Amino acid sequence: MSDCNALNERIITLESLLTRQERVIDALNDEILRLNRIVERLEQRFEAHEARQDNALMLRPLSEEPPPPHY
Repeated sequence: MSDCNALNERIITLESLLTRQERVIDALNDEILRLNRIVERLEQRFEAHEARQDNALMLRPLSEEPPPPHY
């Protein structure tokens, strides 16, 4: 019976460790998803900023353009 008890204890310990590991993996996955959403929002903001910069450069009057280097 001693061997059976020791085996049961090992199984319980392994199940406990597995449960804890599954919780950690779930928490890490949630964090990755959260960070991915942040990155996507930052990419959208960056692209919008780039588009505004491009539009601003295109709309700048020629009088504000610096002279060519040969002047």
